[in-house]
Amino acid sequence: MFLASWIWGTAVILCCVAWFLLGRRRRRQGEPPLENGFLPYLGCALQFGANPLEFLKEKQKKHGHIFTCHVAGKYIHFLTDPFSYHALMRQGKYLDWKKFHFATSAKAFGHGSIDPAEGNTTENFHQTFIRTLQGNALDALVEAMMENLQYVMLQSRAPKPQSNAWVTEGLYTFCCQVMFESGFLTLFGKEFNSNNDKNLSSKQETERAHILNALENFKEFDKIFPALVAGLPIHLFKSAHSAREKLGEALLHKNLLKRDNLSELVTLRMFLNDTLSTFDDMEKAKTHVAVLWASQANTIPATFWTLFYLLKSPEAMRAATKEVQNVLESAEERISLDGKHISLNRKQLDNMPILDSIIKEAMRLSSASMTFRVAKEDFTLHLENDFYNIRKDDIVALYPQLLHFDSEIYADPLTFKYDRFLNEKGEEKTDFYRNGRKLKHYYMPFGTGIAKCPGRLFAVHEIKQFLTLILSYFEIELVDTNVKCPSLDQSRAGLGILQPSNDVDFRYRLKCL
Repeated sequence: MFLASWIWGTAVILCCVAWFLLGRRRRRQGEPPLENGFLPYLGCALQFGANPLEFLKEKQKKHGHIFTCHVAGKYIHFLTDPFSYHALMRQGKYLDWKKFHFATSAKAFGHGSIDPAEGNTTENFHQTFIRTLQGNALDALVEAMMENLQYVMLQSRAPKPQSNAWVTEGLYTFCCQVMFESGFLTLFGKEFNSNNDKNLSSKQETERAHILNALENFKEFDKIFPALVAGLPIHLFKSAHSAREKLGEALLHKNLLKRDNLSELVTLRMFLNDTLSTFDDMEKAKTHVAVLWASQANTIPATFWTLFYLLKSPEAMRAATKEVQNVLESAEERISLDGKHISLNRKQLDNMPILDSIIKEAMRLSSASMTFRVAKEDFTLHLENDFYNIRKDDIVALYPQLLHFDSEIYADPLTFKYDRFLNEKGEEKTDFYRNGRKLKHYYMPFGTGIAKCPGRLFAVHEIKQFLTLILSYFEIELVDTNVKCPSLDQSRAGLGILQPSNDVDFRYRLKCL
């Protein structure tokens, strides 16, 4: 027994030595500084995963504005100089933004490849999203979301808030339920027709039960999403795998066809799935699971952080409340509980610079997205003052949290300042500087360039609508006004808005209108 253990131990050590001597990448002339890490395959993955921001700051201090890290089998060139970001965006001939996203989607959601080059579909997904989430299509989404938010807040949720009766709840739980249910109804429609249904109340309760069940499945699947992106197979996570399959079953085309008021996004995606793809029924449904995840995974925590910082800042709360009141008065909208809902169109929502600034500041403090580009071939990356050789299949990445927490750009960067994105006139501020030079890229929670999130406008409008309605209909306060700001859950670094590490109790009640 001892001999066998000794043989296996020796073999492992020899393999590690062999990898160290033969398998480690060697930096070639003209390439960025290289950090291989000490672990085979993983490289720097554990250090990076523990605290990405601090890891990258340390390497930036050691190597300068560009360096290469071996992370889980991939070689990633981190570009940290914001004045060179535009140079990366101009390298479309050599860098592919789709390859990583297509592979990640297929891996995580379980559908076949959506890369047209692979032959499963000829749909241009990015164009589909732009067509149905921006322009005139956005107006319809904003209108539907406004209606659904008020339905969920004032009618659907239990326990029913009674006048003068406080309801205590976790703030993240509240945001999660309200935004998920409202967003689900906006994109995927309703199982009931509210205009001429005699059993409306019963069907509404059934509908809500189905959506809350979908929310539980969403949360179970979302918990292990970082592991799926890292390459682990979903079959290692039995409950999450089951949750994903249940979400897929709920979004089968035969089930979606029974629903009223499907969004243009879902209607078009169903049509293109049926006409341009060779996917089977479940694979088609899983492309809708991807849409559901994309619409919720970052919007929910962004909503939480925005409302949390509002509740912690009396000055911000006063400014936001006043702006909401002014916009409603200008629109001649009256707040009441008699069944007549508030209606604000996209143009009116766009005229809320204070809410815009509050949302931006909350997202600046909580965003940890990454921008990826995969090298199609060996090429030379020309930056502002230098150039570097990049190998085929390597990844060039931006980590905007470095930018968002840069004290040269944002004074006191860890502090929430509700008016940080407002100029002296109370309008949107766009002038930010580093080393005396004006920055083109200073705020990047949605990515940048052609791969910038196509649903970003809808996401911001959703949060703005949520805040408008909360401030109009409810009195809200933290249970503990001295509660500390929750830390950021670093396990989701690279995926967008980070979730809080713990929930925070708040209470609310309907205003006496």
